[in-house]
Amino acid sequence: MSEPVVVNAAAGVPYYTPAQEPAAGTLLSVPEGTPVPKAFTPVTIRGVTFQNRIFVSPMCQYSYDDGFVTDWTLVAIGSYAVRGASLAIIEATAVAPYSGITGYDAGLWKDEHIAPFKRITDFVHSQGQKVGIQLAHAGRKGSCLAPWSPGNYAHDGPERGYEDKIVAPSLGKFDDDYVEPQELTGSQIEFLIECWKQSAIRAVKAGFDVIEIHGAHGYLINEFLSPKTNKRTDEYGGSFEGRIKFATEVVKAVKAVIPENVLLFFRISASDRLEYKNEGWTVEDTVKFSTVISKLGVDLLDVSSGGNSPDARIEYGPAFQAPFAYPIKKALPNFAVAPVGALHEPEVIEQVLSEGVDAVFVGRPFSHNPSFVLDLAKQYGVKVQWPAQIGYTTAHM
Repeated sequence: MSEPVVVNAAAGVPYYTPAQEPAAGTLLSVPEGTPVPKAFTPVTIRGVTFQNRIFVSPMCQYSYDDGFVTDWTLVAIGSYAVRGASLAIIEATAVAPYSGITGYDAGLWKDEHIAPFKRITDFVHSQGQKVGIQLAHAGRKGSCLAPWSPGNYAHDGPERGYEDKIVAPSLGKFDDDYVEPQELTGSQIEFLIECWKQSAIRAVKAGFDVIEIHGAHGYLINEFLSPKTNKRTDEYGGSFEGRIKFATEVVKAVKAVIPENVLLFFRISASDRLEYKNEGWTVEDTVKFSTVISKLGVDLLDVSSGGNSPDARIEYGPAFQAPFAYPIKKALPNFAVAPVGALHEPEVIEQVLSEGVDAVFVGRPFSHNPSFVLDLAKQYGVKVQWPAQIGYTTAHM
């Protein structure tokens, strides 16, 4: 009588689930004569290895009350992890009360928020995958309505909830339908830096592998960086060094409280997309800034663009933001760089990775199809590991 096959259980969770050995999304074989797709080669960032280079970009869900994440996030992030995403990053998460894009953002400004996040990280880890969180403050783009709400995404009115608490580096609305912010005082700036620090401490307790600082899309850090939105005359404004001071102090505060095994990412709008007006933050500024934050311990730059001005000129198309990542990687070859933006097709992803960037962030395709990684492998014609509970069903497909 043959010995029964022993199936290892995943460690660290209070329920049975088979250990995914190797993790879903791991390349198993390539047809003879076929090149190995760069998307399915492992990448190691400061000692942490990801089995493929497809990361799930943070995508706002606006589905929470008082910052508490729910089973919606468990199901969404869990579905990506189960089906092969080597890293999924939870959406913009408010570091302070009244700092969300809407009143329904995820939050990590109090200890009570930790446990619901820990449930998610435990599940993702049980699948052999990694998970991150994006820590954010919406700045002058806060107190909006959820995108599916009646009327405009952003409009002035009491139903927004906290329009009297919107802050920014300087006065000036993002657009007509947004709130007029209050200019931050020095003590308020110090308080917000501490908020990022405390949220990072909570993120570590919640079990995250990656913490990403949101410095893009016209939110608070982006507002400090750009001369378009930062008109301050104190130490946090004026020169390039003054305008990056808030961002670098946030980086230092977060880096000081996270252990060696937790990676630190930074999402940036590499350009305000206002070059046609000779205004705003530019890719040249981003290269200079990246030199600074790489020395402060940031492990990867997540490259996006725009969002800081309604006047931005953006031409959408496949990999439309990737060209901003290339000069950063060229200037800092030892600094990990990963672009986001319309990276949907295998040939597009391969072309972008062939430029030397370390990974790609993919958003909407995962929302439409949580099996994006598995389907991508099929399009490449390569075999990858499936989750145990699903993979056995593919034998005759």
